[in-house]
Amino acid sequence: MGVSHSSQEEWERESRNDFWWTQMQEGFQNQSVFNWDQIKQLHQRFRLLSGDQPTIRPENFDNVLDLEFNPIRSRIVRAFFDNRNLGKGTSGLAEEITFEDFLTIIAYFKPLRSHFNKEEAELSRREKMRFLFHLYDEDGDGLITLQEYRRVVEDLLSANPQVERAWVRSVANSIAHRALNEAARASDQPLEEGQPYQGITFEDFVKTWQSIDLEVKMQVSFLNLEALALCQ
Repeated sequence: MGVSHSSQEEWERESRNDFWWTQMQEGFQNQSVFNWDQIKQLHQRFRLLSGDQPTIRPENFDNVLDLEFNPIRSRIVRAFFDNRNLGKGTSGLAEEITFEDFLTIIAYFKPLRSHFNKEEAELSRREKMRFLFHLYDEDGDGLITLQEYRRVVEDLLSANPQVERAWVRSVANSIAHRALNEAARASDQPLEEGQPYQGITFEDFVKTWQSIDLEVKMQVSFLNLEALALCQ
């Protein structure tokens, strides 16, 4: 997504004269994973996406070519409005998001800062893991059930129209069962004999994804989002 010369000039005027942008610069440079040049670039993307409106709604993503053929397109768009990801609650979806909200979501896909210490790096990884967890846990109950895991895998496998639906369901079911069994084995709260595993908790999710390189799987070149390796 490019910007016209006139749009760039307008941006320069805004960034020099708008008091709001001065506040943005002071705030985000200190606490954001983005530097100021990246924030300006992302704001240009935001303006194009929103049609120069102060907020973005789900329908603004309809014409994003990078997402058009993504098998989990609806999940990615939903993630931008998920109150859990925005730090605005434990459930529900926002009707629209501001530029600050937009940066909050994009930050999940940003590689770790090189100067992060071990504790900061681990915290960032857990935040990325929680974002992925929310992509599975659609109802927000804190558990990824067999059905929720299976639906994600079906979405990923269904990207190829030549693949038979029956095969997709069979493979998705097998992968989902294996994922829950692995999480049950990794859990700190082992099940009693014959007790069913109700769903993957966040802590169990973290344990089973320890070997996944999130810095590779969760990179983004503005909305050119891949399938996020949701299927192990």
